[in-house]
Amino acid sequence: MKALATLLLIAAPLMAQSTVKWEENYAHAVKRAQTEKKMILMDLWAEWCPPCQYLKTKVFPTPQAQAALAKVVPLSVMVEYKDRKPIEEGVRLAKQFNLEAYPTLIILDSNGKELRRQVGAFPSGVELAKWIESK
Repeated sequence: MKALATLLLIAAPLMAQSTVKWEENYAHAVKRAQTEKKMILMDLWAEWCPPCQYLKTKVFPTPQAQAALAKVVPLSVMVEYKDRKPIEEGVRLAKQFNLEAYPTLIILDSNGKELRRQVGAFPSGVELAKWIESK
């Protein structure tokens, strides 16, 4: 029983970190950011893009990335499906924010003003967290 209690104490913070709620609608993300007084991390990506999939499967789920993502309002904006079919809101935001390559991560203030961007995937959750938390 003592071992189970210890395991739960170790696992609880890790489980809590994986519960970051990603927004998928820009207006909802801005409203949430204003309510929570946080910045927005917008991820503009395509379903066919290997570096985008790397972020989604290998970087975002790491404990370091999850901890940093909890400090912002994460917004996932898919711009194109696997067959390259465009997604209306994604295309609109790609134009609004001058998307040039996938993936593009943009830090926005709570009003949607761009503060900084990263084009390309981060190699690790540690690197992503450093970037999110830098001023």
